[in-house]
Amino acid sequence: MNHLPKPAAEGLRTRVFQIIFESDTPLAKGFDIALIVAILASVLVVMLESIASLRADYGALFFWLEWGFTLAFTLELAVRLYCLERPWMYLRSFYGIIDLIAILPTWLTLILPGAQTLVVVRVLRTLRIFRVLRLMQFVGEGRLLVDALKRSLRQIFLFFFSIFMLVTIFAAVMYLIEPREAGFTSIPMAIYWGIVSLTTVGYGDIVPVTPIGQAITVVLMLTGYSIIAVPTGVFSAQVIRAIREDRYSDEACPGCGHERHEQRAKYCLKCGTWLDETTPDPRLSEEERKVWRHKHGGEKQDDEGSPPAG
Repeated sequence: MNHLPKPAAEGLRTRVFQIIFESDTPLAKGFDIALIVAILASVLVVMLESIASLRADYGALFFWLEWGFTLAFTLELAVRLYCLERPWMYLRSFYGIIDLIAILPTWLTLILPGAQTLVVVRVLRTLRIFRVLRLMQFVGEGRLLVDALKRSLRQIFLFFFSIFMLVTIFAAVMYLIEPREAGFTSIPMAIYWGIVSLTTVGYGDIVPVTPIGQAITVVLMLTGYSIIAVPTGVFSAQVIRAIREDRYSDEACPGCGHERHEQRAKYCLKCGTWLDETTPDPRLSEEERKVWRHKHGGEKQDDEGSPPAG
């Protein structure tokens, strides 16, 4: 979330804000944990309600439980907006959108019966558990994966577009040579068969019966085995690249030119040269320090806590 929520004013709104949006106090942490338990319970109710035997016996109970959860979550969202300085900004944020979507399905049942099954999206609200349990470092790891996915989107799109063209060609050929009784009633149906065969799923609802069609199917399946790992490889390469960029520096050693040092490295791994060119090497003698300061125009000064040269 780009915009950090702020309390609307001092007093009651600030105290409510500290309970709802923060987790530094026992009361605030208790509220978050209770909220997560309620979210999971509401999702469980929807799952149980989808079982015909349970719905027949406890349909009324499930109905009132779902409306109870919905009213509670609606009230909670209203209180969240009440204690915020810029409520509309929160509604446009990730968590705000999730909070809004979490209550809409049940209200939609008033005009669209059956929409309550969509309340399973409430499980996304449990992402707040990262904040409650101090696990925000996992959010950073998630951002790393998202960044890697964004970087590989073009390669993956090109791959899938090429695969789609290949499947379309195979499907057109199969539509020409296979009888309609085998299931190849149209090119779109043949494309469906081609995707199922290429991914080696093999549902068996459409099966070629001619020798040529069976041979083409074998070729398509073997092709699927050979290329199915390409998107995974592209994505994995981008993940490794992102990890390296996050961990390693691109600056070369001024002594030997070696690259790929860790971000926190002070000395070169190969030649031992001091890497931070903005400060003098603590191992320099006093005379060498004077030369270094003179060379750099006296702009950089030694740190007070630098150990004396030995």
